[in-house]
Amino acid sequence: MSAQIIKRSDFVQSITDSLQFISYYHPIDYIQALSKAYELEESAAAKDAMAQILINSRMCAEGHRPICQDTGIVTAFIKIGRSARFEDDFDLEAAFNEGVALAYNDPDNKLRASVLSDPAGLRINTKDNTPAVIHFEFMEGTKVDIHVAAKGGGSEAKSKFAMLNPSDSIVDWVLQMLPQMGAGWCPPGILGIGIGGTAEKAMLMAKKSLLEPVDIQDLVKKGSENRLEELRLELYEKVNQLGIGAQGLGGLTTVLDVKILDCPTHAANLPVAMIPNCAATRHTHFILDGSGPAVLTPPNLSHWPKLTHNVTSARRVDLDKITHEEVQSWKIGEVILLSGKLLTGRDAAHKRMIDMLNKGEKLPVDFTNRFIYYVGPVDPVRNEVVGPAGPTTATRMDKFTRQMLESTGLLGMVGKSERGQIAIDAIKDNKAIYLMAVGGAAYLVSKAIKQAKVLAFADLGMEAIYEFTVEDMPVTVAVDTQGNSIHREGPKIWQEKLRKIPVVSQ
Repeated sequence: MSAQIIKRSDFVQSITDSLQFISYYHPIDYIQALSKAYELEESAAAKDAMAQILINSRMCAEGHRPICQDTGIVTAFIKIGRSARFEDDFDLEAAFNEGVALAYNDPDNKLRASVLSDPAGLRINTKDNTPAVIHFEFMEGTKVDIHVAAKGGGSEAKSKFAMLNPSDSIVDWVLQMLPQMGAGWCPPGILGIGIGGTAEKAMLMAKKSLLEPVDIQDLVKKGSENRLEELRLELYEKVNQLGIGAQGLGGLTTVLDVKILDCPTHAANLPVAMIPNCAATRHTHFILDGSGPAVLTPPNLSHWPKLTHNVTSARRVDLDKITHEEVQSWKIGEVILLSGKLLTGRDAAHKRMIDMLNKGEKLPVDFTNRFIYYVGPVDPVRNEVVGPAGPTTATRMDKFTRQMLESTGLLGMVGKSERGQIAIDAIKDNKAIYLMAVGGAAYLVSKAIKQAKVLAFADLGMEAIYEFTVEDMPVTVAVDTQGNSIHREGPKIWQEKLRKIPVVSQ
């Protein structure tokens, strides 16, 4: 019996549907693992961050809007059956990218286009998030096996690779790298590790391993049967003992799983790659056999815990009346609810403003005693004033921070993850403040935004300077006016606590 013909339209539709699907549905294994970690977490700050991620995830599943404002760069692993038949032998790569473009420009759930051409030059947005990064393989049979993922830039930026000596410890290398990665990869997530092959093969295996099910607890129960399983368990235990915790705030759970793939390598080499998956883990798998487009079954909402975000003890702040004196009393770890006018701006806007300041030009926006939110929101749909609008990694703005504080009168910043020492010094010297919003809770954050308008640099698209009117937007004090950092103090406290208590498998 001959194989059924796989139609181009079915292939394109499957790619489009899968990317829409993963934009608002977390994999259930991730939700179940995070829910268990939330129940066991003892750090109040980390538990609050996990609650926001879980609440946001359920809202996205119900409202069909993106889990994170960074809707990722599309990566695919496609296995093609040697006997598979395709309609008119269509170009698979072109058809795949057509599916990507349709998914990212879907008017009912428009996704943020983050892909830029000419990366070392003009960095021009392609407007539809193409091209995807596609890896093709062959297999026996008549079917096409497809794994699709959308990888956020914050976690991808924390990828690590080393060509170790054969006698070096992989565990020691991982434990050395993790603290250096900071919180920009939005833990708790999953570590993908590739061992062996060549440099590029190790990276590919690390990325591919992230597509495997979250199953570390099953492995804990049954015990290891080979060296890779033993290594997974050792890394899972020791990484969590670092105390980094959710969003880097300090806590019991930094990773929900460690996945490892390996292959033979040269006798002189030990290539090791590590790629983290963030709290916005997004991937799915389907097979095309010529019978039609992929059928993706929505998960049952019963898999999500029913949580509410408790902010009864939070300090409410009016951004329109805020003063330098008021922020002096804020302490790291304190939850703040922001209301009033909040400016936005990230990489491109900061670069343009610094260039203007260096030329002695007046900025188009007055930042005196204002707060800026590092964000690139998703476009709104239907009755939204703005789409999902979670924070971007604040460390990318570190090099601009001192000049912005000293030249514009800026008072505070909101972003995700830690600040580097140059930014902390600038914050301390200027008695400013840095607040952290939860990465992976973009839709939840957007519900606090009641109005949005572009004030400057409209040509930058999602990187333009907006003015948001917010109401009770939840943030945490991450760097106070004295230069204390929750991302340094939190993990330090929890690492010390974890040294004193016996390791209990989660």
